Amino acid sequence: MKIRRRYFRKNDTENFWPAFTDLISTIALILFFLMLLAYIQNIISGRNLEFAKKQLIDTQKRLEESNLEISRAEKKLRLLRDKLDEVKAEVEEGEIALKLSQEQIEEQKKIIAESNRELGQLRAKLQGIAVLRLDVLKKVKSSVEKQLGKTNDRGEELVSIGDNGNIIINEGLVFDYNSYKIKPEGKKILDQLARAFEKVLEDSSIRSNIDAINIQGHTDDTGSSEYNRELSAKRATAVVNYLMKSNKKLESKYGRYFVASGYSEFRPIALGNTDRDRAKNRRIEISIILKDSHIQNVIDDYLKESQDFINNQFNNN
Repeated sequence: MKIRRRYFRKNDTENFWPAFTDLISTIALILFFLMLLAYIQNIISGRNLEFAKKQLIDTQKRLEESNLEISRAEKKLRLLRDKLDEVKAEVEEGEIALKLSQEQIEEQKKIIAESNRELGQLRAKLQGIAVLRLDVLKKVKSSVEKQLGKTNDRGEELVSIGDNGNIIINEGLVFDYNSYKIKPEGKKILDQLARAFEKVLEDSSIRSNIDAINIQGHTDDTGSSEYNRELSAKRATAVVNYLMKSNKKLESKYGRYFVASGYSEFRPIALGNTDRDRAKNRRIEISIILKDSHIQNVIDDYLKESQDFINNQFNNN
């Protein structure tokens, strides 16, 4: 019995150590695998960490770029706001200037309206003076026609009013061709003119505006200008002399108003070169020269009134 028991224990010891060794080996192998897995996991984790760090760096760069873009946008926004403020200020200034301009325009309209009114008054006064000039000549013409008729036996008009407002006497009615001796037919016309001028000049309101009564001699373009100048001057002088001779009262009272002038062929009323055109150019014209001083007084009065108006506007502003 004892022998069997010893034999059994010896077998148990021998069987135990291999089993323990296997166990240790298994545990070591397990630990090895665990360590290997941990190592592999660390490698993978390290790679993931590097990738994560790289992503983080990239993200930070993008964030910095975004912040830079934001800063640029904010700067542009500030500039736009500043520009908007400037534009608003300019608009406000423009509105103020526009309002002032509108007020100035209204003021200018008033000034222009007042100036137009005064110009109208000046125009009316000057027209009145011009009408006076024409009225004198019309009265003289009417007086001649009343006594002698409008035409002679040949149907020629004795006196007419030209486009320039002057009395025109056909040269053929007063002078023969190339002559400055007054014909009997012409004397009748000049006699009536002498009486008519005396009657008209008796009106002091008319005389106050008249500077001179100009008797003008005109010829056609045949012959030299020197000869025509002398002939036209002689004819004008002959007419003035005859008017004074015909009516002594005219000379004694109003002789200072009459003047003679010769214009040769240089002021034609017909531009053709036919006999009819040349006959029209050979003529005696009578014009009324108004006093420059009187007209100047009218203008001076207007200018003075205008200056007073401007000064009043300036003082009021």
